[in-house]
Amino acid sequence: MGLYRRKDSPIWWMSFSVNKKQYQRSTGTADKRLAENILAKVKTQVVEGKWFEFDEARQHTFEEMMERYLNNHSKISKSFSAYKNDKTYIKHLSKVFAGLTLDMITPQLISAYKTERLEEGKSPQTVKHEMNCLTRAFNLAMREWRWINHNPCFNVEKPKVNNQILRWLTNNEEEQLLQASKGYLNGQLPDIIIVALHTGMRQGEILNLKWKDIDMFRRTITIMQMKTKEPKTIPMNDTLTDLIMRKSKVINMSGYVFITSKGTRILNTNLQREFWKALKAAEITNFRFHDLRHTFATRLIQNGVDLYAVAKLLGHKDVKTTQRYAHHHPESLRQSVKILDNFSSQKEFKNDAFGR
Repeated sequence: MGLYRRKDSPIWWMSFSVNKKQYQRSTGTADKRLAENILAKVKTQVVEGKWFEFDEARQHTFEEMMERYLNNHSKISKSFSAYKNDKTYIKHLSKVFAGLTLDMITPQLISAYKTERLEEGKSPQTVKHEMNCLTRAFNLAMREWRWINHNPCFNVEKPKVNNQILRWLTNNEEEQLLQASKGYLNGQLPDIIIVALHTGMRQGEILNLKWKDIDMFRRTITIMQMKTKEPKTIPMNDTLTDLIMRKSKVINMSGYVFITSKGTRILNTNLQREFWKALKAAEITNFRFHDLRHTFATRLIQNGVDLYAVAKLLGHKDVKTTQRYAHHHPESLRQSVKILDNFSSQKEFKNDAFGR
């Protein structure tokens, strides 16, 4: 093992052998003392059998990893909106990690990024999304591409997000919103809101809904869920069936249930814009389109629908995700415990206790 310089370059290079094979690697520095320290570190890695792990990580940059993640994973495995979100997350991540090789991205650096973003005033949910994007990319680099042996994100705790605070529509707010939404999206916004309130479907799932997904004989809607990529069948109640029957009188060639004036799919951004206008007109604050899904779940729970049934309708794999709705209306559980009043031995005890 030794150091040397190439012609016309002040940078020191290392020459060493591993398993009888010769390697040359740049130290990246013109400082001989620093180069000697780097060489000493490499010698230690060779002795410990870890050199290949570190060397592979040095051959790939953050930009290379994220570009491959976007093109080979996000673009083909996610919805278009999720792909666009990933591009936004990477734009922010790049401000700190651009130009770094993968071995240079440490848990300490990732933790510093988290702290900086939170101090900038970004919400814990936003920072968590960005860190999740980085984690997924590193997972692919580790498990599929074999560029690294360890994901540095595993050692960094993600921001805690309070998902227990949920917003849902009151009956009066629903009436105000439906009235205010008339005329938006060629008059289709009220129908879109009703579909959300009666199915719990996500925004993208509603806009992707096609007539082939609807079975009027069985009164069901079958969709491919955006998050899990698994099919889900939702039964239609009378309100939804009447709405679909009315809309089915005119079916566009595109096959979409909700369409633009040109017969194409409505863009998520256009729906969001018109929805916010309707909210403003209805004077409803602190509410998002996704909260219509929360309203669907909350109303079911409030009226005593079994938690597991609600989880099935929402497409939750784990009922723990649905559990956050359970506390919304304890009174809905009263009928469940009333059956305990019917036990005869308890009745007799109560009569004796009161001297009857």
